[in-house]
Amino acid sequence: MSESDFSSDQESNDSDTELQLAFAEGRLSGGLNIQQAAPKTFTNDVEGLKRKLVELKNDLGWLERLDLTNKPAPAQPGTDMVGDEDVHDDFKRELTFYRQAQATVQQGIQQLQKLGVKTKRPEDYFAQMAKSDDHMKMVREKLLEKQVSMERSEKAKKMRELRKYGKKVQHEVLQKRQKEKREMMDAVKKYKKGQKDKLDFLDDKGPPNKKQKTGQKQEFHANKKREYKNKKFGFGGQKKRSKMNTAKSSADMSDFNPHIHQKKHGNKSGGKKTNTKKKGPAKRPGKSKRQKMKSKH
Repeated sequence: MSESDFSSDQESNDSDTELQLAFAEGRLSGGLNIQQAAPKTFTNDVEGLKRKLVELKNDLGWLERLDLTNKPAPAQPGTDMVGDEDVHDDFKRELTFYRQAQATVQQGIQQLQKLGVKTKRPEDYFAQMAKSDDHMKMVREKLLEKQVSMERSEKAKKMRELRKYGKKVQHEVLQKRQKEKREMMDAVKKYKKGQKDKLDFLDDKGPPNKKQKTGQKQEFHANKKREYKNKKFGFGGQKKRSKMNTAKSSADMSDFNPHIHQKKHGNKSGGKKTNTKKKGPAKRPGKSKRQKMKSKH
């Protein structure tokens, strides 16, 4: 073992012994030992502060100081703000500053006149702003952007409300139509089964005509297409033996037209009718007949 290793082991043994002695005497508590900083002490030197205040204070007259402490001037009629003051409202805050400056000017002029100091109001006065024009331009752009975003959000909100209202109305209309359809189908089924003598929904012929007087019953008239189909196909019922002749229909000659249904044939000789059709070329005999004809020769 080298000399350096021996010295490090001796130091570790000494540190362990010192810790054991400190723990036995009660100077060490159980658990981790964390070094803490000493608490700060604050000195409230009232007398020293008063001495410094006397040194800094100058007994100057009000004309040299021109300091005033007052409340804002009363608001003009129509410009007073109703409600709690909002510190985040730029317009209200600037208006409060303006009213306080107005009250300060009025009180300061009165005191100057008491002291015999002449005052004059300048015809035009330009005060340097605390913020540059570029900065105010950026502020204005931000305000305009905020206003546009608020208007868009309000417009989108109104559109959502209108869309919800439209869907609600559409749903109510569909429910009403389905209810009317169910009632109509139930009425038709009852009519087919013989439980009802007539269909009530056929009495409603739609909105009244403008030319029709109030209280006058409107008559139902089928359109041309419906009339044609009724005439062609009928109204249902039995179709069998519908075209059979009767004595009345047989004696009815109203639909007979002699020019169309009766044709006169010109045969003055009074003999048999001759076939006026032209004969075509003679047909070729069959194969067996042709062979017989060849055998004869």
